[in-house]
Amino acid sequence: MLRTPLYDWHVANGGRMVEFGGWEMPVQYTSIMDEHHATRRAIGIFDVSHMGRFYFSGPNIDGFLDGLTTRRVAGIEPGRIRYSLMTNESGCILDDVLVYHLQNADGSSQYMMVVNAGNREKIFNWLKPRAAAAGIQLDDRTPQTVMIAVQGPKACGLVAGMSNVNPADLKNYGGAIGTVGGITAIISRTGYTGEDGCELIVAAESGAALANAILAAAKPLGGGPAGLGARDTLRLEAAMPLYGHELSETINAAQTDLGFAINLKDREFVGRSAIVAAKKNSELPVRVGLMLEGKRPAREHCDILVGGSKVGVVTSGTFSPTLERSIAMAYISPAHAAVGTKVDIDIRGKTTTAEVVGLPFYTRP
Repeated sequence: MLRTPLYDWHVANGGRMVEFGGWEMPVQYTSIMDEHHATRRAIGIFDVSHMGRFYFSGPNIDGFLDGLTTRRVAGIEPGRIRYSLMTNESGCILDDVLVYHLQNADGSSQYMMVVNAGNREKIFNWLKPRAAAAGIQLDDRTPQTVMIAVQGPKACGLVAGMSNVNPADLKNYGGAIGTVGGITAIISRTGYTGEDGCELIVAAESGAALANAILAAAKPLGGGPAGLGARDTLRLEAAMPLYGHELSETINAAQTDLGFAINLKDREFVGRSAIVAAKKNSELPVRVGLMLEGKRPAREHCDILVGGSKVGVVTSGTFSPTLERSIAMAYISPAHAAVGTKVDIDIRGKTTTAEVVGLPFYTRP
C-alpha cells in the first residue's frame, strides 16, 4: 500500500491505519463520534494527501478541460475552483473532480485538478494522450505534495492566524497561493464535510511541520485530527456523493441530482449527448435521501422495497451523529422518489421503514 508523507504523523497521534483506495490511511484516532462532533463544533484536521493532484501547463488549458468536464470551466477567473464530473461517451461518471484556476505571483495562470485516490491512475491515463494531442503538459505531483483539510466553524479563523491569506475572504470554492506558517501553500475554501473550512496543499517535506502547527493551534479550540470514519459520516450528512457509491461508471450524470455541476447550454464535452438523452428517460433511478426509523443503519447494497417489490438500492448509509438518526442515500425508481414516500429497506433479512427526504440531511448554520 502507498503511504502519504504524513504516515508517521498519523501513527504518532494514535491513528488506526487501514487500507483505502490503495493507501494506508487513518480510519480514526479516538472515536468516529468524537471526531465527527469536533469537526461540527470546532475543527477537524484531515490528511487528504491520497487524493490525486494533477498540474497542467501549455496553451488553452481551460478550453481543453472544458471539453472534458460536465461543468463549464472555460473562462473562469483566477482564484476560482469548479466542482465537476468527468464522464465517458455514455455519460457515465469516470470521476468527480475539482478544477483549480489560480494566479501565480508573476500574474500568470496555474491550472490543476484534484481527483479521487482510487481513480488517480485511471484519470491520469485518460487525460495523458488527450493532453499530449492538445500540446498540454500533464504532471502528477501527488507524491511531491501534501493536502490537509482543516474543517469546522473555527477552521478559517485558525488558518487566518497562521497565513497571509484569510480563507474567510475567499469565495466558497475560491483559492489562492500564499503562505501558512511560513510555508508556501495553495489555500482553497473547499472541503468534504458540509462545514466551512479550507484545504491546504504544500510540498511533501513541509507537511508534517504544517500538520503539527495546525494541531497545536486546534487543540485549545476543541479540535484535533480526524480520520476516514468521521469524514464519511460528515460527508453523508451533507449528502456529498462518494465515488464508488453514488458515482460510478454505471451511473449516468443525469441521475445524480448534481444539476449545478452539469452545464449543457452552448457547449460540448465528452458524454454530453448521452446525458441529454438520459435526462429524458423517466425510468432511470435517481439519487434520494432516506431517513430510517430506529438507529439501525442501512448499508451499501441494501434493497429498497415497496409492497415487497424492489424499487431501488442503498448506496451509502450510517447513523448520523448530528441528527441522531439513521440516514442513507440511494438510487430509487422515480415513481417512488417523491419526498415523503414511505419505503422498506431490507437490512440483512429484516425490513426497516424509511421515508424519502430532501437532501442534504444537514446544512451548517
